[in-house]
Amino acid sequence: MPGFDDDLRLAHVLADAVERTALDLFGSLGAGTSIDPHGVLTTDASARVEELLRHQLHRTRPRDRVEGRVGEATGHGDRRWVLDGLDGTANYVRGVPVWATLIALVVEDEAVLGLVAAPSLSRRWWAGRGSGAWTGRTLSRARRVHVSGTAVLDHASVSADDLGRWQDGPLGAGFAEVARRSWRTRAFGDFWSHCLVAEGAADVALAAPVDALQLAALAPVVEEAGGRLTDVRGRPVPLAAGGGAEAVVTSNGVLHHEVLEVLAGAPARLG
Repeated sequence: MPGFDDDLRLAHVLADAVERTALDLFGSLGAGTSIDPHGVLTTDASARVEELLRHQLHRTRPRDRVEGRVGEATGHGDRRWVLDGLDGTANYVRGVPVWATLIALVVEDEAVLGLVAAPSLSRRWWAGRGSGAWTGRTLSRARRVHVSGTAVLDHASVSADDLGRWQDGPLGAGFAEVARRSWRTRAFGDFWSHCLVAEGAADVALAAPVDALQLAALAPVVEEAGGRLTDVRGRPVPLAAGGGAEAVVTSNGVLHHEVLEVLAGAPARLG
């Protein structure tokens, strides 16, 4: 990954720096947990993790811009560190081990590296543009991952989160057809669905909604593993600062067009 080797190493250092704090607060339902005006669950742990990440970046990359879920954006320039201190907040506060810290570097609105650190699962997934996707506990103990070769939807393992949004939304009929036709449908949810696709353990992930703070870390992992990540119409999902949440489809690439077609089975409802 020419030009970004040091940044990838730094991303792992950042994940190391917050891991103990995140684990210590894991499962603390009453520790500053609340619902914000938009109905989103928040916890003080998210703010604490992001604060630690920002502190490290201020020391090591003082000239770079930093964007997160809690604090205001700082810095300027074409290099943006994009942080989601706790992806899977509901799991985190309820004691479900499927949560992660997401760290990405975006240069001129292209995510050039992404790291997904899930300490309760003792796993990390990461990728840099041109260097492949990897999983393991550390940089020195890692294996390269690649998407599956499943080419028939009837044989596919599909992971879908927030079933209510899919079933009751404008693509409800198409979603039901994807679920009916696939070999199995599960709801691993949050970052995990996309990482499972990247390592070939799942073939398709349907997520609604996902925002730029999450996608910045997930997109490099999926794409460097040979997969695709788009919105439900097959368009690239923008990673510009402040971008809204999108329903996205992640796949092994082979199945992507077919899944999009099945989802759009009722065109009149797409508008």
